[in-house]
Amino acid sequence: MTNVLAQSLTDACGVEPGFICEWVFDTTDSEVVAEIVGWLVERPLKIVVILLGAWVVNRLVTRAVDRLVNRIVESRVQEGQEAESDDLVSRMGRRARGKLQRIHEQTERSKQRISTLGAVLRSIASFAIYAMATLAMLGELGLNLGPFIAGAGIVGLAVGFGAQSLVADLIAGVFIVIEDQFGVGDFVDVGTASGTVEHVKFRTTVMRDVHGTVWVVPNSEIRRVGNSSQLWARTVLDVDVAYDTDIDLAASVIKSVADEVWNEGLESATILEEPEIWGVQNFGADAISIRLAVKTEAGEQWATGRIIRARLKKAFDVHGIEIPFPQRTVWVNTVTDRTKADVAGTEVREDLLERRSGGDGEE
Repeated sequence: MTNVLAQSLTDACGVEPGFICEWVFDTTDSEVVAEIVGWLVERPLKIVVILLGAWVVNRLVTRAVDRLVNRIVESRVQEGQEAESDDLVSRMGRRARGKLQRIHEQTERSKQRISTLGAVLRSIASFAIYAMATLAMLGELGLNLGPFIAGAGIVGLAVGFGAQSLVADLIAGVFIVIEDQFGVGDFVDVGTASGTVEHVKFRTTVMRDVHGTVWVVPNSEIRRVGNSSQLWARTVLDVDVAYDTDIDLAASVIKSVADEVWNEGLESATILEEPEIWGVQNFGADAISIRLAVKTEAGEQWATGRIIRARLKKAFDVHGIEIPFPQRTVWVNTVTDRTKADVAGTEVREDLLERRSGGDGEE
């Protein structure tokens, strides 16, 4: 009898009967009524609960993504405001306006990229949540999801193996945007290539090097980034002078040339702080190296170095400071009297031997 009731309950309410359906079956002892109540009340109620739970989870995830995006955007805006309030900007004319324009453009681009990333993350999260809710609702309707899930798993496994590099590129691109490792206009060295960034995409980064070659680097292959365009840069020059040069004089000439460029405030060579002489850096085979350090605007370190080198050549010529070139010392040993006598004796013996050989031939 118990087995019959259990089978009837299973037929009416399923393998895992709900509380309402089971209560109705126990109360009415009717399989038909319990099945009707299960279809009209319990299952719709479960579907509503599933939808409500999915909506709540989606709202929580969306709010978390929005908070993350807003926090990153606020940090970018704060960095832009700090740069705008820099004393350097306040005391420079056209150069300051150009710098402010670049700051605004970079800030806007960063905000757009982060907003786009937030929209993508929200869409992915919503799709995943509602897809799981849909599967749960189909299960409540009595559909057998086993073959579907098995087939989807096989397809997902195949796609996963085939697109694992693509997924790695996308994930790396997301972290590049979130962490703001570099942006459009930055000069970066990513190991496999170096150049000015032209596009930052979720899958690839596009750069153009000094020769004009465009490099497209997958984001997953970027293991480390050397960014030469963040906030400020430094030009480090090791200036070689000859060994017989007055070191103090050479250092003072180098310092005066760098200070001259600093005080001029050139458009392409913006020096932020007073240049520093760090002292003797190296004793080379042909020269002594004196190190000069110059803190410059980001991206202007190369132009600043070229200008200082050109002026150093002229200043060294004026002060008679020699720019060294490879030199070699050759030692010449003089021939002593004893060596001369040994050489003469050897020549006499060789002459006698030749004569004796000639005489034997005539006989």
